[in-house]
Order: sequence, then C-alpha cells, then structure tokens
Amino acid sequence: MESVYVLVAVGAIVAGFVQGLSGFAFGMVAMSFWVWVLDPRLAAALAVFGSLTGQIVAAASLRRKLNAPLLLPFLLGGLCGVPLGVWLLPRMDIDVFKAVLGGLLVLWCPAMLMAKNLPRIERGGRVADGLVGVVGGAMGGIGGFTGTVPTLWCTLRGFEKDTQRAVIQNFNLSMLAVTMATYLATGVVERDMLPYFAIVGPAMLIPAFIGTRLYVGMSEAAFRTIVLGLLTVSGCALLISALPRLMARLG
Repeated sequence: MESVYVLVAVGAIVAGFVQGLSGFAFGMVAMSFWVWVLDPRLAAALAVFGSLTGQIVAAASLRRKLNAPLLLPFLLGGLCGVPLGVWLLPRMDIDVFKAVLGGLLVLWCPAMLMAKNLPRIERGGRVADGLVGVVGGAMGGIGGFTGTVPTLWCTLRGFEKDTQRAVIQNFNLSMLAVTMATYLATGVVERDMLPYFAIVGPAMLIPAFIGTRLYVGMSEAAFRTIVLGLLTVSGCALLISALPRLMARLG
C-alpha cells in the first residue's frame, strides 16, 4: 500500500509542474502514473481534484486579462458537456476512449510540430468554440481532461500564448469546479478516497507554482512546442495504458 501512496505522490508532483508550465494536462500526466495501480473512478476523482487545485494556484499566481466574449462560448459548451461526461464515466469503455484519444493526439500533434507553419482554423466562429467546449466539459466529467481538446483547438486557431493561457486557465478552472461539485453530489467521491486527496494536494502545490513562474519568460515558439509536445506524450501515455488491455481482450 505504501508503494501506491508513493506513486500517487510522484504522479501529482510531475503533473503539477506540467500543469503550472502549460496551463493544462494534469489529468493526462497523472493518469500515466496512476492508471497502473488505481481504480478508474478513484483516478478520475484525484485527477479532477489535482487539476482544480493547480488551476487555483495558477489563477492566484499568474493573472491573465479575461476576454469574456472569447471565453463565453467555451464555458457555455463546457457546462453542457460536464454532466454528459459524469454520466458516461461509469458506463463507457475507458480503454477504448483512451485508445481513440491517444491515437488522435499521437498522429496529429507531431504533424503540427513538424509543419513549418501551423494551420489556422478561422471558420466556425463561436459555434465551433462552443462545440469544443462541450467536448472539453465532457472529458472533464470523464476524468479531468478538460484542457486537452480546447488547448489543441486554441493552437489551431492561432491564439498567441497569453490569450490561449487565459482561455484555457479560466475554462479549466470553471469546468473542474463544476465537475468536482458534481462528483461530490453524485457520490463519485467516497470517504475512503480522502487519504489519497490528502497526498495529491500538498504534493502538487510547489511544483505547480514553479511551473507558472517558468511560463512567464517563455517565448511563443517555445510555448507552442511544449504544448504540442505534451499533447503527444499524453497521447502516448494513453495508448500505453489502453492497448495492452484491449489486446488482452482480443486474445
């Protein structure tokens, strides 16, 4: 049992730093450690809790100007998506979900990294932003993955790094707060999970703060590279955790 607690703490430390630096990805990074030893419902609850804690740290230590008209479609979509994700959590095949999402990230993000000029999506407007918000909210309900798809979308939109950080930070903070409240209301969070929460919170606080400090001096090109690189690594982690289980089923 002690080894499980250690792995939970290590996952929180690494994920906290990554989230502080990039503004997202706590759930993805932490899951790459926790998926091997924790029940999926426990891992999802811890991922949401850790992500929310990291976003609070970022909001307190790294303030960004709020662009309400730009953020609003994401928020409205996300509020529709969170209940869907919470409903799907006990019903969906988590391994299939991880394999599909991981495959998408592994194929698309390196292509964007290697492209001389990133493709920009200018069509769709607020409707498209709202639909991306729905997906982000649903993924938050499933396991705290609120920022993955919206971050990729903001990159495709060509947002500069501070604009992207402001959108993702405020979207994640809002959706994760709603998700955690929904988890508490629906009984996803149980009493025997509390010792794990007590480990995750303190473990990720200082790394998250250090990550936010490093972000300040980062260039646009470096930020884009880090974001796409993290998304690629997250995709690999999802595939590594899902494919062996799917292959075992087929065998």
